[in-house]
Amino acid sequence: MEISEKLLCLFSADVSSEGDRYLVEVPRREIETGSIESGQTYRVALIATGEESEAESTTSQPETAPGEPQPPVESGEIRYVEVEDLGKQGDGIARVERGYVIIVPDAEVGERVKIEVTEVKSNFAVGEIID
Repeated sequence: MEISEKLLCLFSADVSSEGDRYLVEVPRREIETGSIESGQTYRVALIATGEESEAESTTSQPETAPGEPQPPVESGEIRYVEVEDLGKQGDGIARVERGYVIIVPDAEVGERVKIEVTEVKSNFAVGEIID
């Protein structure tokens, strides 16, 4: 799948029903980091998660305890993040939904970078700068 250069943000969300309309919730973090603005109109593309066999889903998803929320990112996902801090080894630290940490090597505090998520664990992910 080709991703447009006009992509402002990418996240996973559930569709919920509210009366006679359906809602897709935008994570607060996307507004706070300036990716998008409240009150503005945007085009929305919905991408199906697809049917995976049980073997594929167990190898591609990080292990989490039953009832624990799944990480808000997936391996291969493209996303814009803002580096908020530096880790002990000098890697950039970005936080996304629910405070989930993405480690971004070679990034500086305050940088807003486009990354590809390369590794996903239950409590953190690693992203490589691609732009």
